[in-house]
Amino acid sequence: MKSLRSFAPPALACAALALSLAFSAAGTAGAKDLLTIDLVNEPSSLDPQGQWNPDSYYVYRNIFDNLVTRDNDGTIVPEVAVSWKRLSDTEMEFTLRDDITFHDGTKLTPEDVVYTVDRITDPAFGSPQLGQFNKIVKAEATGPNTVVLTTDGPYPVLLPQLVKLSIIPMHVVEEVGKDAFNLSPVGSGPYKFASWDRGVQVTLTRNDDYWGTKGAFPNVSFRAVPDAATRLANLQAGAADLVVTLDSDQAAQLEGSTTARPLIVQTERVGYLALNSTKPPLDDVRMRRAIAEAIDKEGIAEGILAGGERVVGEIASPAHFGWVDGIDPFPYDPEDAKALIAEVGDAAATPMELATSPVFDQRVVQAIQQMLTDVGLKVDIRMTDMATWLKDQQVDDAAAPMLTFSRWSCACQDADGIMFPLLHSSSGWSRWSSPEVDAALEEGRSVLDEEDRLAAYTRVHEIVKDEVPIIPLYQAAIIYGGNAKLEWQPTANESMFLNRMSWAE
Repeated sequence: MKSLRSFAPPALACAALALSLAFSAAGTAGAKDLLTIDLVNEPSSLDPQGQWNPDSYYVYRNIFDNLVTRDNDGTIVPEVAVSWKRLSDTEMEFTLRDDITFHDGTKLTPEDVVYTVDRITDPAFGSPQLGQFNKIVKAEATGPNTVVLTTDGPYPVLLPQLVKLSIIPMHVVEEVGKDAFNLSPVGSGPYKFASWDRGVQVTLTRNDDYWGTKGAFPNVSFRAVPDAATRLANLQAGAADLVVTLDSDQAAQLEGSTTARPLIVQTERVGYLALNSTKPPLDDVRMRRAIAEAIDKEGIAEGILAGGERVVGEIASPAHFGWVDGIDPFPYDPEDAKALIAEVGDAAATPMELATSPVFDQRVVQAIQQMLTDVGLKVDIRMTDMATWLKDQQVDDAAAPMLTFSRWSCACQDADGIMFPLLHSSSGWSRWSSPEVDAALEEGRSVLDEEDRLAAYTRVHEIVKDEVPIIPLYQAAIIYGGNAKLEWQPTANESMFLNRMSWAE
């Protein structure tokens, strides 16, 4: 398996050093007046009901408060809602804090919560997160500090999904419109939006009037640095204080350093290869199975990534409710893959594009391409920026890529948040239709009994194993790099809470 490391592209050391020096003046604030964070891409949206991707979430999560949140141990705890209770199988009442103000000084009210829910669940608004909230059919302000949410049936995933519901100010959005709000968002969170230098960085300033724990850093800069070698060099040179998405080789370079260290966490994120089963030859299950058997998943997880990743056989991770023991991954069997491809015949010679973006580990993408080439398939990599990649994914089946490498996290730690959007036929992310799977997914999100839910997800896992509309690869371990003085605990749901960070002088 060690030979798989040959898929790694050469380090861009000279370019990385040059760019890190170019950034150094901005990143070396002596008393940490400025915390500098290097992301892979700039956010595709600062409207929290727009795109759902890590580079956006890392930033806007700090501008807004969510209805509820998770602590560092993963327990759901109060945020805007100080308490909640179930009124019936379909109704839950939330009691809100009465001391929260938006950054413009306006009080956060139950009407803002209702507006937020109505907006994200409105199909006309077109939120990519709609499938995670569309079980909510009514939001009603029932008192000066209470809101009742009604679902279209029992919905056991309501609280885990509401962890991601950022409350927006109705008066601002109604006044300026969604485009202007995206460019200059107003929230109630621990940090305020300051500026967005497109393609370069987003700057936030501390909200000194925040109701909760205040941030340690007066200013925070999120920079777009697509090349991982450059991010690492920035960290080592002191030009960045926190960087995302390093690989195990880069983490090893930080071992023994007195100025920086790797920060590693097992996440709920699952790496997978999505297949557009609506297009030939991928409409043939033999072709899909051949691709699954052609990929050496252990070689990817242990030989290339080697950061604590775990091979999985289902579209879920052990961090999710809905993980089922005993669903084995597809075996690595290139000879059987070749035999299946031969059965498919001439259609198997159809060229296929593999969609990717710099946010993903290109060693993995290149390895998958090589493995598929080795069994006789014609696969070309199509690299786009993250914003374009997201748009290309959320189109009709005919326009969608044939193959897509991705990693999915719902930040909810429930299988509904990953399996429903990727597998249900109603989802804009799904390239497959199975009435049996649709019914099981709907049952999984509609019954309160945990054993019944697990039975439903077991059926989905088994059908997916048989029909191969998507190929699970591994549970992702995320590697950050941090300044040795930065005190921060990464979490399984990959939320970057700035007000949970501190600096040891």
